[in-house]
Amino acid sequence: MAQHFEEKATIELLEINQLPVFNKPENYTVLPEVQELVDKIEAADGVVIATPEYDHSPTAALNNALAWLSYGVYPFVDKPVMVVGASYGTLGSSRAQLQLLQILEAPELQARTMPSSEFLLGNSLQAFDQDGNLVYEDKAEQLDGIFEDFLIFIEIIQQLPHSKEAMVKAAKNFNWENI
Repeated sequence: MAQHFEEKATIELLEINQLPVFNKPENYTVLPEVQELVDKIEAADGVVIATPEYDHSPTAALNNALAWLSYGVYPFVDKPVMVVGASYGTLGSSRAQLQLLQILEAPELQARTMPSSEFLLGNSLQAFDQDGNLVYEDKAEQLDGIFEDFLIFIEIIQQLPHSKEAMVKAAKNFNWENI
């Protein structure tokens, strides 16, 4: 996507493999590797999260990253997010995306996920050429349309600034143990 859409947007790939396993430390201070992700997410106009599907769910590494990114920091609150995914099988990460959308809309994250925009890439092992280009023309056209919609979605969300402060406050004060 970064290469395909380079004329329309700057897409930076963020790796999450450097994060330690989340353990909800009592005296929480933001880890440097988490703060780096927080800063980049906060600076971005929007975020695209790509998830593979393992056992019909997002990866443990992605769930771990989202746990760190919702514990004492709130970079996803009110942030436009587009979810895409791929899988080796024919379903193209449909179940993983559904779970991921639920996680992103949780009280601690409160991302603005783009509705009705699933991009499901099945048979991903055969889907790309040696240069990383998507070889399925119909899927490339679908992705183009969804990405154009995402750029408009970002503009729409930017016009809705009035609730962000309240949403951040709600995320900071949310505690599953006090429900």
